Amino acid sequence: MSETLLDRRDAPAPSRPPRPEPPIGLLAELTHRCPLRCTYCSNPIELETRSAELDTETWKRVFTQAAELGVIHVHLSGGEPTARKDIVELTRHAAEVGLYTNLITSGVGVSEDQLDALVEAGCDHIQLSMQGADPEITVAVAGMKGAFERKQAFAEQVVRRGVPLTLNSVIHRQNIHQVPVMIEKAVEFGAKRIEIAHTQYYGWALKNRAQLMPAKADVDRTIEEVKEARERLKGTLVIDAVFPDYYARYPKLCNGGWGTRTLSVTPSGKVLPCHAAETLKHLDFWTVRDHGLADIWYESPAFEAYRGTGWMKEPCRSCERREVDFGGCRCQALALTGDPNATDPACIKSPHHERIGDLARTEASLSTDPGAVTYRNFGAA
Repeated sequence: MSETLLDRRDAPAPSRPPRPEPPIGLLAELTHRCPLRCTYCSNPIELETRSAELDTETWKRVFTQAAELGVIHVHLSGGEPTARKDIVELTRHAAEVGLYTNLITSGVGVSEDQLDALVEAGCDHIQLSMQGADPEITVAVAGMKGAFERKQAFAEQVVRRGVPLTLNSVIHRQNIHQVPVMIEKAVEFGAKRIEIAHTQYYGWALKNRAQLMPAKADVDRTIEEVKEARERLKGTLVIDAVFPDYYARYPKLCNGGWGTRTLSVTPSGKVLPCHAAETLKHLDFWTVRDHGLADIWYESPAFEAYRGTGWMKEPCRSCERREVDFGGCRCQALALTGDPNATDPACIKSPHHERIGDLARTEASLSTDPGAVTYRNFGAA
């Protein structure tokens, strides 16, 4: 479709958001406490404290309601979810109500006894974070000595118990040169899947963006490295990849679609359409302390805010892609333009598109200064 047609005054009127289908996934952020201090952490700058965390019975109620709502799988995350003393009890309850359980962990503090208990409780899958392919890079990114060695030992323990293992590698300037080695390490560790996910710039990652932004040439090389590895390791390792928005032509569909596929619950019980949604300060996020999960999913104003196309402004409103990417990421639009209703600047049709490309190229060209990196707070009190 030509740009002339896109600008027509008789473009289709925005549709009202239909009643959504039930969500299929729940991200349960059980705690913000974590032994690692990752420079790319997407958790909020202001971490929620231990005293604010939901208690065991409330989380169990959330999992029961999630299963009744239609959720298929729950991601037990954080922070470090195994920092909670009730992690085994929570895992068992999630499994008992019929949820597929995926533990997202740093692996550095999980004992063999705790791992055995988690497996016995019904943990279906484990996702292990991987900050680097060797001890040096892992320390530089995660801020913890000995983390790489502990992760390697943990991976071996998981595979030995027959639990499916995924490695999650967040990619940025500090480790992008290690992508091929990370893929080989996944095979060596016995993982069945690896996520090569370039940093999404929220939370601590946004704070450190100038030190994390990779050069476009390095990103392009990574794309080819992933393509080659997928072909070579077909049947051995599944490789999922997410590439940087800042060098894209079109935005990604926000978290599978705002309030259409998944939801997140913070340690204190706020329910979000996506992990970073709290940056949208104009929205009021209901909490599981006050509302049932189904009511939040179907009725809360925050979940309704960006469903469908009715909220859109131009150029999204008349764009042929308006029901493909639904305008992209609202949090990124706010962070880069100051307007949460704006077209995601990752889109080539955004008036801000060239500016974010220039920003990425400028930051990628800066010299890396380890002293300029801000490590995440060691943990929440």
